[in-house]
Amino acid sequence: MTRTLLVVGHGMVGHRFVDRLRALDTDGVWHIVIAGEEHYPAYNRVGLSSYLSGKSKADLTLARADLFQDPRTDLLLGCPVVSVDRTARTARTAQGDRLPYDALVLATGSRPFVPPVPGHDLPGCFVHRTFDDLDALRTAARPGRSGVVVGGGLLGLEAANALRLLGMRPHVVETGPHLMPTQLDAGAALILLRHVTELGLRVHCGTATTSIDAGPAGKVRAVTLSDGTVLEADVVVFAAGIRPRDELAEVMGLRRGERGGIVVDDLCRTADERVWAIGECAAVNGRCHGLVAPGYRMADSVARQLTGHAPEPFIGTDASTTLKLLGASIATFGEVTDPDDGPAIEAVFSEGSDRYAKVLLCPRNGHLLGGILAGDTGSWTTARSLVGRRPPADLERLLLP
Repeated sequence: MTRTLLVVGHGMVGHRFVDRLRALDTDGVWHIVIAGEEHYPAYNRVGLSSYLSGKSKADLTLARADLFQDPRTDLLLGCPVVSVDRTARTARTAQGDRLPYDALVLATGSRPFVPPVPGHDLPGCFVHRTFDDLDALRTAARPGRSGVVVGGGLLGLEAANALRLLGMRPHVVETGPHLMPTQLDAGAALILLRHVTELGLRVHCGTATTSIDAGPAGKVRAVTLSDGTVLEADVVVFAAGIRPRDELAEVMGLRRGERGGIVVDDLCRTADERVWAIGECAAVNGRCHGLVAPGYRMADSVARQLTGHAPEPFIGTDASTTLKLLGASIATFGEVTDPDDGPAIEAVFSEGSDRYAKVLLCPRNGHLLGGILAGDTGSWTTARSLVGRRPPADLERLLLP
């Protein structure tokens, strides 16, 4: 007998889950109903800035034709779910439709965090999250004029690049001491700073946004910083982080984590045996994960559970990542913070202003814990493969060939 699986959310993680479940459900046990909030099927949100450099919506779309043609799958777009009755096992959409389910997977993702500074809701303020956001930003952009990005992390640099692609002169404001303070140390951030400055970005670190100031027409005119600097701006883009979309937890009577997110165990199960949560909205054992890779691991685990395969519990996550930010190569691998058994031994290798590498070694046995690469360095894959072992004698040559 066919059962109904309702998936709330059709972002990258929700789409990965549906793909995996369709592949594993060889007996056709599940009829899948996908309720997506946006009016577009899942697309590559990580590469969203390329939408402003010539790629089309179709180029970034992840869904293939077979998804739309599969009789086992119904994709409902522009169909946000606003409430769920766990007793009746039905979800209600914003349009008033009721969707029954036998199993429910929440993949609602996250929303941009907009700091509540005065003027944050003026015309000319934007976020950088969806196709619609970038379409609105494209309409408002004036080549040659200044724009301000609030946030100097990965999202902020992506947003600054979007303004640059639109012909604007971007400022980046970061409260931390340097760019990408969560992922990079000062040495690697300096390599990144030199690179983005050469591209025309003007960076203001160690200061916060105090207010967004309106001009005579009531639109954004300037941004005032906590150090007294006033930046002229036609547009402001908030890219100061994300918050999990966990609103359904409250209406469903499910627990939320201390920092938000729908609380699940290491198999992504909520307190309700018929409900799972995956991706950025899920607080696995109390912790949310804002990268797509751990979301994919959650999606794969739940797809296996629902098709009778042995699941792999989600235990921690490898924070290793490699990025090409505005043409600058940045990579982290393994652990980049001190281990539980004491401060790590740090070894730094650098060459001029273009190459930087730092590794962390275990104080107990000298094994490589992880590190950071910035600029024209050695292979990230090679460095990552050495984690958990004593590094070779020619480590410096491997990192800075």
